Amino acid sequence: MTDKILFSGTTHVKGGPDGYARSTNGVLDIALPQPHPAAENLFAAAWSACFIGALELAAGQRKVALPATPEADTTIELLNRGADGFVLRARLDIHVPGVDREVARELVDLAHKLCPYSKAVEGNIDIELNLA
Repeated sequence: MTDKILFSGTTHVKGGPDGYARSTNGVLDIALPQPHPAAENLFAAAWSACFIGALELAAGQRKVALPATPEADTTIELLNRGADGFVLRARLDIHVPGVDREVARELVDLAHKLCPYSKAVEGNIDIELNLA
């Protein structure tokens, strides 16, 4: 089976005090005068956007109507674990307004299995998934 590319994003990043990140499609153009916390904020935004899309897909698969748009507050922390060096830790607080709490929890868990960002980091960083 051949992979089918659904979307591709390319971004050019320059370091230093006049650093920036610019996507080739013009959607992203931000100053990056220092690498952190910019990297953590960008990763949090990207993962959150992907996760919300996965949650909407999960709701569609389970035939659950979402009366309001889901939202996510995502925190990415950069840690120094001594001998292990630098690692990341993530907390996603997911809001699924108007949906029964048990059903919302199932959707969040399914979204975590569907989301490519969640798959990429699963087992590599500490992840906390909260239903807010």
